[in-house]
Amino acid sequence: MAMLETLFQLFVAFAKIGFTSFGGTSMIPLIMEEMLSHNWMTADDVANIVAIAEMTPGSLGVNCATFAGMRVAGILGAIISVLGVLAPTFTLCALAAVFFEKFKNSRALKNIMVGVRPAALGIIVAVMIDLSRTNYLVDGVFAWRTAVIALIAFYLLARRKWSVPKVIVLSALLGLLT
Repeated sequence: MAMLETLFQLFVAFAKIGFTSFGGTSMIPLIMEEMLSHNWMTADDVANIVAIAEMTPGSLGVNCATFAGMRVAGILGAIISVLGVLAPTFTLCALAAVFFEKFKNSRALKNIMVGVRPAALGIIVAVMIDLSRTNYLVDGVFAWRTAVIALIAFYLLARRKWSVPKVIVLSALLGLLT
């Protein structure tokens, strides 16, 4: 019975974190508070988990939930903690799906989407331009080697249908060689 209570507390703790923070480093004080208030970890333990979570791929919230849940209640604790921290995302996606399904034939929704699509495209293009400036201009000089690697990567992805991990590894190797 104690294990079920712990799992429930882990879920609630990480659901609170997910619903009340904005992701990333804003979660750290909330994670610290939850871990300390339940006496699951010391402040040093939480600092170590945050450091590990920052070094591993993935979001800080999911990584911290995984490591903290594993530390407190093993594999099941990790799974329950991740489900808790992802509860806001699951909830919002489910609500959006219901909303879109219910109003998919609505004239108002169609008109809204007419405006949202170009705005989303504009945001994506703006990010691409911003990233291009930082990736292809180094101290105001065009980094042609980087551009060549990007073109090779694009060709391999679009025409040769290589997998993304293969292209990332090849691009990293080419970057090291240049």
